[in-house]
Amino acid sequence: MENRTIVVKLGTSVLTGGSSQLNRAHMVELVRQCAALHRHGHRVVVVTSGAIAAGREHLGHPPLAPTLPNKQMLAAVGQTQLIRVWQDLFNLYGLHIGQMLLTRADLEDRERYLNARDTLRTLLDHRIIPVINENDAVATAEIKVGDNDNLSARAAILADADLLILLTDQKGLFTADPRTNPDAQLIEEVQTIDDTLRKLAGDSVSGLGTGGMATKLQAADVARRAGVNVVIATGQMPEVVGRLAKGERIGTLFPALASPLEGRKSWILAGPPPHGEVQVDQGAVAAMQEKGSSLLPKGIVAVKGDFVRGDVVRILDPKGAELARGICRYNHLELDKLRGVHSDNIEQVLGYGYGAVAIHRDDMVLL
Repeated sequence: MENRTIVVKLGTSVLTGGSSQLNRAHMVELVRQCAALHRHGHRVVVVTSGAIAAGREHLGHPPLAPTLPNKQMLAAVGQTQLIRVWQDLFNLYGLHIGQMLLTRADLEDRERYLNARDTLRTLLDHRIIPVINENDAVATAEIKVGDNDNLSARAAILADADLLILLTDQKGLFTADPRTNPDAQLIEEVQTIDDTLRKLAGDSVSGLGTGGMATKLQAADVARRAGVNVVIATGQMPEVVGRLAKGERIGTLFPALASPLEGRKSWILAGPPPHGEVQVDQGAVAAMQEKGSSLLPKGIVAVKGDFVRGDVVRILDPKGAELARGICRYNHLELDKLRGVHSDNIEQVLGYGYGAVAIHRDDMVLL
């Protein structure tokens, strides 16, 4: 088995075993499995939830209203407790860890994204296990990634990972809710994530974490587009991490859709959320998909949202389905004036120009 980079995401329900506090006995078992991968030469990244649960436990489960300041206080207290537990457990196997606390703002800004990527890869180069969590003590709703499932997908892209393992309290994705439907069947492999599949994804069962199956689908979709294989599986299965690393079919597999993207395109996919939408005609769709062409103003039929030059936008086909994402070279007002305009006439329409294309193919990820 060749040495690979493997990201293991551990949800709150896995770390607590459904209880109100960290299950250290189970955590040390997961650490043992990660240490075994590390010993065999693999590069291991841990994305951990549980800071708020750890804070609540450390403070003796105080009766607190679920306000943002209270959650941030619990996260601030709990993050130190959580990282100490991880440090103590990995130390049992002679391994060092490095803590990385991230917010969406760290991923949206290109320079900060590259800094985070360099830190993560340097830790791995030095055989140190990165332990990543969202910086809940300072993150507001506006700068939160929102859940550690999606954070783990972005960590997998930052690390140029081969495999993302999403461990949860469910055995995988089912055809129906296995808690209420005895006929529910495990879906062993997913090739296409569509609206039908999204409707199957229920809420988290534990109530302790922020991510249900729906967020795992979102994370799988992001990671597999960047060339990362993704598996959703139960964290309670014996030797689950090692068995998945060996390719054993456990849980639900989302095979990578493409070879890994080059860095700039990875950032487009993993970093900033789209700021607007550009709808194109069928001719532009064909040119982009079949010829790998840039998007020209002539192919644009509608512009939605407020965005500035350099923002990431969604590119929609004539039916409104998302076709691609890309960095726009014109703002929404300029692009609205350029709809259907030939590239030779851009300066005539605007009085200036930033080039012949609306979105260059090097700044675009086809979905």
